[in-house]
Amino acid sequence: MGTRRAILQNTGAYMGASLLAWAGPGHGQSPAQWRMPDESEPHLRTWMSFGASADIWGNQLLPDVQRNLAELARTIAKYEPVSMLVRSQDRATAQSLIQGADVTLVDAALDDLWIRDTGPSFVVNPAKPSERAGVQFNFNGWGNKQVYASDAKVAALVAGDAGVPLLRTPLVMEGGCIEVDGQGTAIVTESCVLNANRNPGLGKTAFEAELKRVLGLTHIIWLPGIRGRDITDGHTDFYARFASPGVVLAGFDPDPQSYDHAVTKAHLQILRNAKDARGKKLEVVVLQAPDAFNNKYDATTFAAGYIGFYVCNGAVISQKFGDAKADSDAKKLLQQVFPGRVVEQLRMDAIAAGGGSVHCATQQEPGV
Repeated sequence: MGTRRAILQNTGAYMGASLLAWAGPGHGQSPAQWRMPDESEPHLRTWMSFGASADIWGNQLLPDVQRNLAELARTIAKYEPVSMLVRSQDRATAQSLIQGADVTLVDAALDDLWIRDTGPSFVVNPAKPSERAGVQFNFNGWGNKQVYASDAKVAALVAGDAGVPLLRTPLVMEGGCIEVDGQGTAIVTESCVLNANRNPGLGKTAFEAELKRVLGLTHIIWLPGIRGRDITDGHTDFYARFASPGVVLAGFDPDPQSYDHAVTKAHLQILRNAKDARGKKLEVVVLQAPDAFNNKYDATTFAAGYIGFYVCNGAVISQKFGDAKADSDAKKLLQQVFPGRVVEQLRMDAIAAGGGSVHCATQQEPGV
């Protein structure tokens, strides 16, 4: 697992708030009022952010990551519309790289590109299918590890552009912290959310109660994750993803010398013993990382793994890394667990060099 490129500095006051003192907009709705859909459910569009900057990514890597973002947007746009946030000074560059694809550019002030973490998590009202909302999880730069003043406003900006109300919660977390099956089950890593750099003093019981309320969950499966090895403190979407209700794709690092070996082994054991909200035991499919990859970037920050795929209308967008056998095996497995969808494999090495994946660079907006 790579390390996201970051400006490691404290950028101001901590954004957490006491659950006991919370009385913001959206508070008081019952869990039944909202439901967070699974990613494989129909989308209205995909949100992205053309937000990489030289300050964070460096002058040498910046053009490569911009090309990666544009290729990812063009690929997704073959299957559904894409709305991409962009700084006004970067609009011409984005337009030239997108080359006429079904991508709408939306002006925004931005710090970085990781809209999975900065954007809203969309929810729907089961009783009124046309009613949607966006949840703001108070992004704080992954625990004050990177500048975030502009990205902290992205959730509200996206919700406003989408024409949906913004639901507020005192929880501080990111979209990459959580994976849901759309039927009441979530997988969450403790290392991210039960962490003093996000939710100081908050226990598991209180966290569960609030997350269940705002996302309509009934059951949470906890993975330990790992703190301090990357800027995210071990996001869920690097370790485990739902393919469908009851079926989980889980990452495994077979290298005993890797810091991720023990934690991914522990995750597999937990998931294989876990049940979902319906009381059914999970089917766990292992999606192993490549053994070798060929790229020009720093291996210490390079996130080489297939778990960070993105599901859009009719397709699964996955990365490939130049390990011919591992790339082929991953594609075949994804085709098996996502029947009826096209599996697109892209070389997104610059994004991976920043410690992220195509999933981290996207955020789905569910259809009506």
